[in-house]
Amino acid sequence: MRFSALFAPTTKEIPKDALLKSHRYMLQGGYLQQMGSGLYHFLPLGHKVLSKIRALIKEVMDSYGAQECTLGFVVPASLWQESGRFEQYGKELLSFLDRKNNPCVLSPTHEEAITQIIKAHVKSYKQLPLNLYQTHTKFRDEIRPRFGLMRAREFVMKDAYSFHASTECLDREFERMHAAYSEIFTKLGLDFRAVEADSGAIGGSKSKEFVVLAECGEDSVIVCQNCAYAANIEIAKRAKRVEPDNVPKAHFAKFHTPNTPTIEKLSAFFKVPPYFLMKAVIKKARLHEGARPVVFFLRGDDQLEETKALNAFNRSTQQNALELEEMSAKEIAQLGLPVGYIGAYGIKHLVPDIEVIFDIDLQEADCLICGANEVDQHFVGVDLSSFANLNYQDIAQTRPEDACPECQGALSAQRSIEVGHIFKLGNKYSKSMEATYLDKEGQTQYFEMGCYGIGVTRLMSAILEQNSDEKGCVWSKASAPFEVVVVVANPKDSALEALGAQIYEELKGAGIDVLLDDRPDRFGAKMADFELIGCSHALIIGKQALEGQVELITRQGLSKRIIAREAIVSTLLEARS
Repeated sequence: MRFSALFAPTTKEIPKDALLKSHRYMLQGGYLQQMGSGLYHFLPLGHKVLSKIRALIKEVMDSYGAQECTLGFVVPASLWQESGRFEQYGKELLSFLDRKNNPCVLSPTHEEAITQIIKAHVKSYKQLPLNLYQTHTKFRDEIRPRFGLMRAREFVMKDAYSFHASTECLDREFERMHAAYSEIFTKLGLDFRAVEADSGAIGGSKSKEFVVLAECGEDSVIVCQNCAYAANIEIAKRAKRVEPDNVPKAHFAKFHTPNTPTIEKLSAFFKVPPYFLMKAVIKKARLHEGARPVVFFLRGDDQLEETKALNAFNRSTQQNALELEEMSAKEIAQLGLPVGYIGAYGIKHLVPDIEVIFDIDLQEADCLICGANEVDQHFVGVDLSSFANLNYQDIAQTRPEDACPECQGALSAQRSIEVGHIFKLGNKYSKSMEATYLDKEGQTQYFEMGCYGIGVTRLMSAILEQNSDEKGCVWSKASAPFEVVVVVANPKDSALEALGAQIYEELKGAGIDVLLDDRPDRFGAKMADFELIGCSHALIIGKQALEGQVELITRQGLSKRIIAREAIVSTLLEARS
């Protein structure tokens, strides 16, 4: 490709709403054109990078025996209603009526559609296992689209779905897809981690996220410094906490505690660590119809983890709450509970419908102080081990100062970008959609399913966030738009121009993806575009080139070296490895 013919509208102007360098450089470098909130056109350079990433993913997925297909972007809403996700997914699911008033959705994911296909065509265990995948446009109506391709409304995702006759077969495919994803992200040159994760609206029994470590990441992962334990902060566990030395031993009694509605004031009043105070967090669980109050009890120095709490409520009640919402002081008072003095004793008598959940770290705990459900009153000497049938679950947020649940080693928190997610779905979708097959004994069974997603367009942002510098895009070898740009230092020198064109043709003939910057622009302007666009190398055709020597600049680190004219092709082919 000659630069003079390339449609790459680069600009020096910094987009005012581009907060991340990946967003800024892809707009400045002519990769993208924004057409609306969270909506982007991919210009030739952007399409080229996207195509390279898609091709690499296809190569790996095919090598693992998955078969590519393309499913419809618009799906009948009846499928989502059949699976029960139409209401569960929330407002991010964009639905509309067609001209015949049939409700439809723009698919953010395709579990329902693929299950319908397999239900129609797979009747016997002999046809299993199957793994079908696609790389296709998706739509998720984000409430706050931001950060360019990192959180766009329209995006490209690789989604795969596997079907099995047993959980053992599903387990094997889950591990195979773990290996496939690791291979994909390694080939893309990413520093990534596979971490335990929450399954969210997709559902299933187990899931793992593949995350890229980057300071701009919206997610947090907890990583052990001593062992391989790693988990998204939404589900990260921790070892049992070590009890402080100054235990506030007391006989059970009600104690007058004037003006102590906060953990800080209560801790100062009794001169005890917040560890021994039992905090109450009141929420309302939003159900398909109405809402239900729920109270979470945890230690005073812990914070409630919203995802853990929502999952705990759904497990306890066998309901499918969509989210947990804050409850105002007025709403809490209407329940008959005093804000700042809420405790476990008698709360079900005051609010019979309330769900009560204790953090697992409180199990068998004693010497606690908690609210007495009266203003300015607390109980001291509280011993939870004396009570039966309390609902204990892991609902507290794990912090870097906590200990690893596997080895008791030190934990750390790191910012991350989710780029992939694999799930064991089990029979969640096959059961709700009555998708069955006949086993060896001729008995009807539900399919065991897995699903495996990669955010393809988000990968473009992740690569740039991890690699780019202050001058512009730095792509990995596998994703760069061109392997090399040939830059003629002085386009007015006909001999240099002819030599540049000759080398360009040689590189093309050798199968090297090359761009010839044949524009009549200044050398400085050409180099600025090289640094902004981020081709893997720049080959400078200067005065020394007529004497058999050219300068090769590697975009990663901008290192320079002089190479012989006859070694250009071999050097660039070697740089691929």
